[in-house]
Amino acid sequence: MEDPSIWEDPQKAGTVGRRISRIESKVRRYRELEVSIGDSIEIALLAEEEGDMGLLDDLTGSARETALKVRGLELETLLSGTYDSRDAIVTLHAGAGGTEAMDWVGILYRMYSRWVERKGFELETLDILPGEEAGLKSVNFSVRGDYAYGFLRTEKGVHRLVRISPFDSNQRRHTSFASVDVLPEIQEDTEVEISPDDLKIDTFRASGAGGQHVNKTDSAVRITHIPTGVVVSCQNERSQHSNKIVAMRVLKAKLLVLKEEERLKKIETLRGPHKEIAWGSQIRSYVFQPYTLVKDHRTGVESGNVDRVMDGDIDDFIYAKLRQYAQEA
Repeated sequence: MEDPSIWEDPQKAGTVGRRISRIESKVRRYRELEVSIGDSIEIALLAEEEGDMGLLDDLTGSARETALKVRGLELETLLSGTYDSRDAIVTLHAGAGGTEAMDWVGILYRMYSRWVERKGFELETLDILPGEEAGLKSVNFSVRGDYAYGFLRTEKGVHRLVRISPFDSNQRRHTSFASVDVLPEIQEDTEVEISPDDLKIDTFRASGAGGQHVNKTDSAVRITHIPTGVVVSCQNERSQHSNKIVAMRVLKAKLLVLKEEERLKKIETLRGPHKEIAWGSQIRSYVFQPYTLVKDHRTGVESGNVDRVMDGDIDDFIYAKLRQYAQEA
């Protein structure tokens, strides 16, 4: 940061500054842990020499606090992927199950929103398509925070819901599916170069909630990247210009992932081993009735407290998958 030339590009300077800040934070906390562990060892030796049980009681509380700090640093060592430190773009899509599946997308959206709050991150809704009767057909949102992508990439895949449907008058049990896709945010335009000639841009009338503006102007935007066939759309913003900016943001993130997967296709470093997003290949099941259980089929981690999980308490699932990534690597 002492090089004056770096300030000629404010965006690059910001990126470098955040990277330096993260490294300095890790070093500082590591040194604090070294001091804390050293102090605890001295207290333990003193307690043993003097037979002072009171010192041991104090040491127990200190050891718990140190263990939590060690766990935090351990997690950050697991978040060492190329894009893990970045913000994330998350897309939820309703799958098989009709209205029930759309309601499930709405529930998942709330779950991730609550997780974002717990982390102290920020959520921005980029595009949302409401269901006809309930829930959401799809929703696209960004999550800003340290290692947002690193954490959320563990959520990519199909999520399965089993419950007695509130939309079934016969109170039958239904199974619904929703897919979760996670992309890293682009930090510099130079990461993905897109030629205007490679784009097909269509406009159409937005649908869903939005008051008088909806269905009266061609504000919604659909962009097709011709060489790859990648298609993105946005209709959440009120103006065509704003929708185009958001759609390009998502398109760049998708093309970055394609670029990285092509470069690393033999070792799958970016996403790790994963199944295709297809019904029957769910990564996690959420059972509301006749019993309560959330189970991750990749790691085996389970929770019987469905309410806590749906309120955003999903760190155990995320951490277990991060450790699995590390072991596979």
